[in-house]
Amino acid sequence: MPSVSRRVRPVIAAALAAVFAIGLSACTANDPAADEFGKGDTVYSSNDVRVSEIKPADRGAPIEFAGTTENGTEFDSADSLGDVTVVNFWYSSCGPCRLEAKDLEKVWQKHQDDGVAFVGINIYDAADTAKAFADKFGVTYPSIMDAESGKAKLAFAKVTPIQAPPVTLVLDRQGRVAARIIGPIDGPSVLSTLIQDTLAEKA
Repeated sequence: MPSVSRRVRPVIAAALAAVFAIGLSACTANDPAADEFGKGDTVYSSNDVRVSEIKPADRGAPIEFAGTTENGTEFDSADSLGDVTVVNFWYSSCGPCRLEAKDLEKVWQKHQDDGVAFVGINIYDAADTAKAFADKFGVTYPSIMDAESGKAKLAFAKVTPIQAPPVTLVLDRQGRVAARIIGPIDGPSVLSTLIQDTLAEKA
């Protein structure tokens, strides 16, 4: 596994200062699966939130995943190849997931016309619960309902500690993990910067 080199970039470091100050936790603190992350350049790390970007040469294979959304439509990652895709693991009773929901929506609204796709992966809830959550927090992008099959969760199991939502991944145009946020995003700036960095890469 490639070693981690830390480089705090000013634009991300400033945006993450608020995250450190608030100190929000993921729904399962001290998740041992977080130790699996060692690829790429860690931009910021604390006990609560880890944000990192992975160099193209260090990215793994494209991740193929699919499932039925809360509205009964089918989502297939093959349909978003060529776009930068943001994947957010969540469930409705996860406190940090609720806190970050509106910020995720803000980022989606900002980038949806930039060749960016957004999809949630709900690992616990039924469709009606997910729809109620979306209505309450104004979330307009779809979520795959993965509680019963676990297929989407399994597709990501080797690259993300999905047993401790929230976790947000940015996939490059090939479907490879280019960046990740372990813990709540707590503001749109960091995620937006990670998306822009990935969009700026040569196709």
